[in-house]
Amino acid sequence: MRFLPVFLDLQSGPILLVGAGELVRAKLRLLLAAGARIRWYAIDGNRDTAGLDASEVARIEHAQGDPVTADLAGVIAILCAGAGDVGTAMSARAKAVGLPVNVMDDLAHSTFIFPAIVDRGDVVVAIGTGGSSPVVARRVRERIEAMLPARIGDLATFIGRWRKTMHGRIPEMPLRRRFWERVIDGPIGALVLAGRAGEADHALNDIADPSAFAGAQSAGAADGRVTLVGAGPGDPDLLTIKALRALQDADIIFYDELVSKEILDRARRDAARVPVGRRVGKPGIGQDAINKLLIDAAQSGQRAVRLKGGDPFIFGRGGEEVEVLREAGVAYSVIPGITAALGAAAESEVPLTFRHEALRITFLTAHRASDAETVDWSTLTDQQMTVGVYMGTTAAPTVRAGLLLAGRSPQTAVGVFARATRPDAQAVVGTLDQLPALVDRIDGGPAILVIGDVVAHSAPWRAAQLNQLVSQVMVAAE
Repeated sequence: MRFLPVFLDLQSGPILLVGAGELVRAKLRLLLAAGARIRWYAIDGNRDTAGLDASEVARIEHAQGDPVTADLAGVIAILCAGAGDVGTAMSARAKAVGLPVNVMDDLAHSTFIFPAIVDRGDVVVAIGTGGSSPVVARRVRERIEAMLPARIGDLATFIGRWRKTMHGRIPEMPLRRRFWERVIDGPIGALVLAGRAGEADHALNDIADPSAFAGAQSAGAADGRVTLVGAGPGDPDLLTIKALRALQDADIIFYDELVSKEILDRARRDAARVPVGRRVGKPGIGQDAINKLLIDAAQSGQRAVRLKGGDPFIFGRGGEEVEVLREAGVAYSVIPGITAALGAAAESEVPLTFRHEALRITFLTAHRASDAETVDWSTLTDQQMTVGVYMGTTAAPTVRAGLLLAGRSPQTAVGVFARATRPDAQAVVGTLDQLPALVDRIDGGPAILVIGDVVAHSAPWRAAQLNQLVSQVMVAAE
């Protein structure tokens, strides 16, 4: 992100507008609609204000002379549109005195850019693409326009009108936020969005105990809870809507090492973030310490999220955490996530089940060779069973040896799927007897091993077969 979205107070001073033609008039209309006072240098001499009402014209100061030598006292920003070389000169002068400047369609000479805007009164959404594609920004704006209720600005105004009064009645900061969340998401917010603000005023005024309405305990503190959230295999677009809502509502997030930055970026900006995970071969803080952190956070009134890669209940120790929370009397809930096996299967077109070929699925974990040695491999030799091995790259030689010794065919199709659904995802396929060599070809984990004939239906398998055929044809041609 090169350009930080900020909102400029247009009441603090005039905007210096320089330019000519329809380009500068479009910016003039935009600034006037936002309530700006404008000092306008029309370098083509055309100061036509047709189509503007009297109140708008009154906010325009028609400046004379050379804008490059103009008095900049009190000016809060400079905007050039259709200004040609004058825009370049104005950029140099603005930068010299530390004023924000925008030269239309010229990133090199601009220190700020104009976003696409969704205007709903007190609710304003700005969409930018770093100046690279205004068309993309407009398309995003169109989608947001379609999603946002027409009266969402009225809702913001309504809350602003009541904010000071209600904060005087709710001493606890966390309870204030929860109070307004309940207002926005509940019947009162719906009344405002339906254009019935008067009824909403009466409903809000009738709340006898705002703290209790917000969910306070008898002692007046906020009621804490823990939500176990499955972050999925890595692609943030695979988060469920419920998971996104939990991340947006969280006061504190305890996250695993495998949770990507892109997923953490979907969380509420001012939520505390605490890393508690571990990688293979590296020490973590320990499950007991994690349990204590979750309990302490909830008992202090915070809404804690335990964010786990994949699904909390598939090799995520979610079951253990739920038992500890239950014994401590802490309220909790669980939001499932897409586990790595399903993410890899979807991305690489591996049908984990297939009619008449694969009727059963078994998931197991083997992040150490000693784990693999304890597996009863004789239960996994059924040709119609697909086996998914989580955290199995280190133990790949032991996995291969166990399955072969138990009688599974060395020609069984296998796949190693690393960092599934992420931009740097990697898939390598082959046969069971090649498994350790396949693992050596990936550029690091996390990775899941999929073993079974269904791998031969996958996209990487088809690509490998095609490459092999091409190689044979080329050899034959020689």
